[in-house]
Amino acid sequence: MDIQEEMESLYKNETWELCDLPKGRRAITAKWIYKRKEGIVGVEDARWTVGLLVRGCNQKEGIDFNKVFSLVVCYISIRVLFAFVALFDLESEQLDVKIAFLHGELEEEISMRQLEEFVVPGKEQSVSRLKKSLYGLKQAPRQWYKRFDAFMIGQGYTRCHYDNCLFSTI
Repeated sequence: MDIQEEMESLYKNETWELCDLPKGRRAITAKWIYKRKEGIVGVEDARWTVGLLVRGCNQKEGIDFNKVFSLVVCYISIRVLFAFVALFDLESEQLDVKIAFLHGELEEEISMRQLEEFVVPGKEQSVSRLKKSLYGLKQAPRQWYKRFDAFMIGQGYTRCHYDNCLFSTI
């Protein structure tokens, strides 16, 4: 994915809207990060991917964010899951949610400077008021999990009391 495709994805997901910077607030900055993604040996070559990273280190607690956390699945849950797969001769699948954090709705008001390459003509002084999470925001993992949790519960799954990353229909 190149920068233009990434920006199209951000626009399509209505990640932000342009507005004036609120009084007494400052806008955080963002930068493009490039990552080499290794291909499958013999099938595809390595390629470069690009993503937008907000500099969350500039966020102020109580102003730009309130609560943060990032859940991590317990290793014993993964071991038990694979034990069931082996025991009952099941198949397991894994998936990667692209642009996962963009699905988290923000509760705080966060302003970000426009990206140099994409400043809107005539609105050079405007900032981007973030409506959805971006990678690098301190609250991004929490907001993504809240949205994912609500979806899973809405689909009839129950969250495990011992591992909040594990959902079941039992």
